[in-house]
Amino acid sequence: MIQDQHSCVKIKMDHWLKYIDLDQLSIIMIVLINYVSLNVGFFARNYLKGDASYRSFFVYFPWLVLSLNLMMVIDHVMLFAIFWATNNVLLCFMMGLRSRWKAAQASAILTYKTLGFGWLCLGVAIGILVWQANTFFIHDLLLYPFSSDVLGVASILIFISAMTQSALWPFHKWLTSSLNSPTPASAMMHAGLVNGGGFLLAKFSPLFMGNNFILTLVFTVGLITAVVGTLWKLVQSDYKRMLACSTMGQMGFMIVQCGLGLFPAAIAHLCWHGLYKAYMFLGSGTAPQEKRYNLNYPLSVQDLLYALTIGLIGGAVFTAIAYPDIDRIDTRFILISVAVMAGAQTVLPIIRQSYRYRWLMGLGMVIVLSGLYGMSVYGIEVLLGHSIMVYPYDLNVIHIVGLIILIISWLFVLFQKNLDPSSALYKLWMRVYVAALNGGNPQKNTITVHKTQYTDR
Repeated sequence: MIQDQHSCVKIKMDHWLKYIDLDQLSIIMIVLINYVSLNVGFFARNYLKGDASYRSFFVYFPWLVLSLNLMMVIDHVMLFAIFWATNNVLLCFMMGLRSRWKAAQASAILTYKTLGFGWLCLGVAIGILVWQANTFFIHDLLLYPFSSDVLGVASILIFISAMTQSALWPFHKWLTSSLNSPTPASAMMHAGLVNGGGFLLAKFSPLFMGNNFILTLVFTVGLITAVVGTLWKLVQSDYKRMLACSTMGQMGFMIVQCGLGLFPAAIAHLCWHGLYKAYMFLGSGTAPQEKRYNLNYPLSVQDLLYALTIGLIGGAVFTAIAYPDIDRIDTRFILISVAVMAGAQTVLPIIRQSYRYRWLMGLGMVIVLSGLYGMSVYGIEVLLGHSIMVYPYDLNVIHIVGLIILIISWLFVLFQKNLDPSSALYKLWMRVYVAALNGGNPQKNTITVHKTQYTDR
């Protein structure tokens, strides 16, 4: 009898274990989720003390963490979709904790609609794949030889779902309108759930491999979002609005890396961004004490050339560590170019200071940061093993045009204060500035314009 009971338990365990797939990507995401959640939970325990929403937050928060963890390890595609929806519903609950605050409720409703549309697209894509492959297990779906038409439709629907989740243009409004959420909820949103688009594309990356057209589409949308979000960030005066636009720009760059076929680099970016944004939101109360370098405008071409020289050294360090076997010009060239620009941008404020060892300090900082970034990309690639492959492919016209736009945008931001106020280019910049300022604004009904419209209940 005892032996029969043990056999029955073993059979039940085996039945449930077949729904679990603890691969390398799942482990990386679980570590990130739980580390961020632990910090947010400890912060919220003191931050929300005395707040009317304290108890409600700690009702939703543990369930959100549990649902996120389960989604990372589940292999059944229907359960994956259920947990995906559960995460977003719980996020909306946390955004609208103050039920009598109309602006907060409007933010939650806008998020419901946007993420709900994305979930519907994901559901249709899953339905198409399951109907064709006749299996509900994700690892089987990723190995099934679908026709190019089925892959194309399913991939686009999955990408649209990723666009809504990661607030890519034109589905960005829910993120920029979420600023009245409690700070711990914002930290979980920006450090965790908004990164879901990159995770989704990495999870289903085998479906995108070899389809250069769709990958280029992913790259294009990501680049538009990265440029627009970064521009909006630069013109904001409100700190949390600046963080929201920054997240939008960073999500765009994460999706750019997916579109380049560099999924491990996108996961590395996801991890770094999650940790950074959690820190920034949890420390947003100290924003007035933030110290920033002064670029000492106007910027000279000579300073830029010096910075670019150091940036090229940083790019070489990044390439040697992240892609030591690179032997041709492909989509990795775009990421390397961004690393060069990032290195130059990092060193510019340093070399324009007056202290004695600024050049050595700037060079050392760029080498260290480039090395760390390269090690993170290479390390994630090694950790992922064969679960997510790198698929660099040949550059096309869209990539080249996109890189040129990125470079021109960067140079324009650097030199815009050198413009003559009477010039036509300066007047054009003022129009762009106003358009960017208006574009980054939240939806009107999510803004509290008078203190009488606010209630903490």
